[in-house]
Order: sequence, then structure tokens, then C-alpha cells
Amino acid sequence: MSATVLCQAKSCPNGYPPSRLECPTCNKLGIRGSFFCGQECFKADCKLIRYSAHTTVQKTHKIVHALITGSTTSTADAFEKGTYNPFPNYEYTGSMRPVYPLSGKRAVPDHIPRPEYADDGKPMAEVRASGSPPTILTLEEQEKMRTVCKLGREILDLAASHVKPGITTDEIDEIVHNATIERNSYPSPLNYRNYPKSTCTSVNEVICHGIPDQRKLKNGDIINIDISLYYDGFHADLNATYGVGEIDEESKKLIRTTRECLDEAIKICKPGALFRDIGKVIEPIARANGCATVRNYTGHGVNALFHCPPNIPHYAKNKAVGTMKPGMAFTIEPMINLGTNWGDTHWPDNWTATTTDGKRSAQFEETLLITETGVEVLTAGTRKDYY
Repeated sequence: MSATVLCQAKSCPNGYPPSRLECPTCNKLGIRGSFFCGQECFKADCKLIRYSAHTTVQKTHKIVHALITGSTTSTADAFEKGTYNPFPNYEYTGSMRPVYPLSGKRAVPDHIPRPEYADDGKPMAEVRASGSPPTILTLEEQEKMRTVCKLGREILDLAASHVKPGITTDEIDEIVHNATIERNSYPSPLNYRNYPKSTCTSVNEVICHGIPDQRKLKNGDIINIDISLYYDGFHADLNATYGVGEIDEESKKLIRTTRECLDEAIKICKPGALFRDIGKVIEPIARANGCATVRNYTGHGVNALFHCPPNIPHYAKNKAVGTMKPGMAFTIEPMINLGTNWGDTHWPDNWTATTTDGKRSAQFEETLLITETGVEVLTAGTRKDYY
């Protein structure tokens, strides 16, 4: 025995009479509540809406289909045709979603020298160096670090110039990749421990290691672009966070605070300074601005190896060992979260780290060289105000 189902349109001009048709896609997906008295109401339920002046136009009823099939970044952000969420059952902490398919591995010309892991993804020299004292670079090696770090800054500034609503993070990766090989360099992230891309693009609540994909940047997003390259036997490593279009005041505060954390930490670097004191400088600044310092990722040595001693935590009361000496090269790269939660969680891609509460995170990174008299910021760019 069947019951009469009245028209279930949001606004029925016919007074909600008994329904005469059902959405065929909803029927196929097993979704109830998609009955209409006629084509007029069905089409009205699929009308186009705009969520704000800057967000994508969507069809209201089709959002329901996207939610059920797992192919949506949020209720107001259904995927474009041909893209999909590879982990629809994962419990995301915020609004960010991966947008696949990923583009193929980008080619590096044969004439460009490669780090040892380029083919098999295994940085065995780093494994062997684990636990060793930090390397002291010769004057010749220091010059090579200056050269590669200058190239890294050029590439980061170029990538940043393309940050705008509508560009995909994969397109940014392509820009970075092409700029790197044009400088006869190898993009250090590519195949490092099997990482699939030439840069990391971390948007909104993504703390670090975001994999570039088909998601388009939107007005109000923030994005961190992490650049690393290998040239003449040495690596550079640097990153920065940028606003996309107009961003809110909380995001401005976050970016400003994160840059201040890095700048103040750099000021204490000199021969004899303790690595553990870097976190002692950073965390109070973050807390004073209502932010938290991520603990599970650190700064690191960088030279002929992409990652090596020393290990540099960014939080106070850490157990880092060692003192700075002339000839040491390393990064400081604080990751700062809005709010009081410093924890992180990972997407099933085994790379993307996000905040556990979905709040935004920002990061800045520079490669430093300890000199006889102080510190040289090898990746320094033009000084600017960060909001």
C-alpha cells in the first residue's frame, strides 16, 4: 500500500499538490525527499545560486548528489566535472578537500644533476647522517649554498606572483617546476620519499606538505608555497604564506604573527647560541597573539642533504641539543595555528598535515648560515610588511 507524497520543492507555486515525478539521480542513489509535482518545481530546485561575490555558482539540488557520492569539497563547493575526492569517507577537520586526479609526474631533463633519491625515493645518505653532528661547510660550499638559495628565492617570488583566485595549486606546481629546471636545478621534493610533486602548497587549515592538485584558489584563502631545489650539489629550502585576494582579519593576524616568530628567532642566531632557544623565542610570540606552535615538525640542517642535523623545534622547553657554529646551514620554519591547539592530523595521502580543529595555519621558512660574526639569511627576499 503506497502513501501519497506531496511536492517536496522548497517553494511550490502550486500549493504542494501530490507529486508526479521523482529526481532520477536521487532514485538511483537511494536519496529520499526528491519528489515534485512537475518540471517547474524540479527545475526551480536545481536553480543556480551564488554563495558570495567570490564563490563558485552551484546548482542547489546537485549539491545533494555530490555529497552522497563524496565528490564535494563542502556543501557550497561541488567538484567540477572530471574531478573527485579520493578519500570520501575520511573525516576531514575543516573545509579543505583533495581534488583529484593528480597530474602526472613532471619530467626533469637528463642533463640536470639529481639528488640520490630522485629515482627510488630513498634518501639513504640522510639516514646515515642521522645522529651525526651538524656539518660545517667550507668557504667554497658556503658560496654554493648562497647560489642555490638565491635561485630558490627567485622561484618563490615568481610562484607568489601568480597567486590569485582561480589558479589551481597544480598550476602553481607547474610554474615552480618549470622555473626550477630553467635554472638547471632539480626540484628537491620530487620523489623525495615518493612525494609526487615539485612543491608543497598548503591551503587554509593545511599545516604543511599539501600536494598540489586541481583545487582552484578562492578569494579569502591563504596558501603556503614551499620551495626546495638542488643545484650544484646543494639544496635550498624556503617558504612563505600569502593571502588570496581579500582575506579576513584573523588570517592577516596569523600571517603577521608567523612572520614575526621567524624574524625574532633569526635575531638570536650567532656562534654559541643554543638551538633549543629558538623555540623559547617563538612560542611566547605565538601565544601572545592567540596562536599555537606546531610541535611535530621542525627546522633542520640543509646542505648537500635535503634534511639533516641539527633538529630545530619551534616550541619552548624543547630538548634540542647543540650550539650554533660558523659554517652551519639550517632552516627555521615555524608553523603557527590559530587558537590554542598545536596538534596535527594527516590525510590518507600520507603527506597532507592539517590542524585537528580545522582552524587555519601559516608558515614561513628561511635557510640560514652561521657566520663568524652572526647569521646570514641565504634565502632573504625584499623586505615587506605582512599585513
